[in-house]
Amino acid sequence: MKFEIAPNVHWVGKIDWELRKFHGEEYSTHRGSSYNSYLVRDEKTALIDTVWMPFAGEFVDNLAKEIDLRSIDFVIANHAEMDHSGAMPELMRHIPDKPVYCTANGVKSLKGHYHQDWNFQVVKTGDKLSLGRKELVFIEAPMLHWPDTMMEYLTGDAILFSNDAFGQHIASEHIFNDLVVQSELFEEAVKYYANILTPFSPLVTKKINEVVGLGLPVNAICPSHGVIWRDNPLQIVHKYLEWADGYQEDQITLIYDTMWNGTRRLAEAIAKGIKEKDDKVTVKLCNIARSDINDVVTEIFRSKAILLGSPTINRGILNAMAALIEMVAGLKFRNKRAAAFGCYGWSGESVKILNEALGKAGFEVVHEGLRTMWQPGDDELAQAVQFGREIAVK
Repeated sequence: MKFEIAPNVHWVGKIDWELRKFHGEEYSTHRGSSYNSYLVRDEKTALIDTVWMPFAGEFVDNLAKEIDLRSIDFVIANHAEMDHSGAMPELMRHIPDKPVYCTANGVKSLKGHYHQDWNFQVVKTGDKLSLGRKELVFIEAPMLHWPDTMMEYLTGDAILFSNDAFGQHIASEHIFNDLVVQSELFEEAVKYYANILTPFSPLVTKKINEVVGLGLPVNAICPSHGVIWRDNPLQIVHKYLEWADGYQEDQITLIYDTMWNGTRRLAEAIAKGIKEKDDKVTVKLCNIARSDINDVVTEIFRSKAILLGSPTINRGILNAMAALIEMVAGLKFRNKRAAAFGCYGWSGESVKILNEALGKAGFEVVHEGLRTMWQPGDDELAQAVQFGREIAVK
């Protein structure tokens, strides 16, 4: 399967309709995904990226039906992670002497993955590769989101091959942004940013300003996953600048785990108190043990404040909440406030543990928290409502 992006520029990747977990089991892909590979033909021909390893044979077979593999002059490896480079060993088995263009860190990563000494050609920002009438201009983008990451700009057609930036995990027979459901597209785009690129937000801003500052026209943005931005392509660039700048919406999210429903009841009472004090704010409740963790992280990204709740167990907190805290700490959210709550039977450490973890993760903890003993009765639920009112004010 191929799609034309511009004359002599084609998508030759793989749509993965069945994918539901990515990065091992760390990222949920409810709508599948795609592994985008691009074939650029001029007087010379360049192949930009490949696909994930399980589809390597299929990818190379399909590519051979489209073009004599020996007529590929250059292989571009924007990123060595295996969802991008997994088919390279199979491809290079057919064309072992063709040059592979990547960053210096790309050489290290590719050698580390595949233990092959291909004909590596190291490039830096501003280096150009002539294809004839057009050129590929290389742009290093370290830590967006790996040290080896780079992009290319194709002159003439004004196409930015953006690698993991501006992508989404969507499987669709329509590969252009104007042909898919817009609410689904942006739901997946913000989830992608929240879960993958949030820790690198300062670098996102710097790199976008660097590229946009060049004043180059952009007719299309071709990421490594999901759809291609051809209709108003810079809209996603502006979204990234917004998301990178301590993003928040008028939303408070309560995330809890519960053993015998006491902490759940507290959460519902706190939500009631928040809405009593501010009926315009969006309040969402998530049981982390029953929710998709990546969807919850996306709600945290959207929120101006979060409340974490867990009962105390063995002087600690429940496992699902502990896993969320570990993930959130690594994502380095900014410009968000937080507090904690929970039930306990005899020792009651959970609220202190949660508040300390939130502070270490970069949240501004605005309340000492709410802790109640055993199942909440009317008095405890009234305390929870008042706690919600106080949180709304803070």
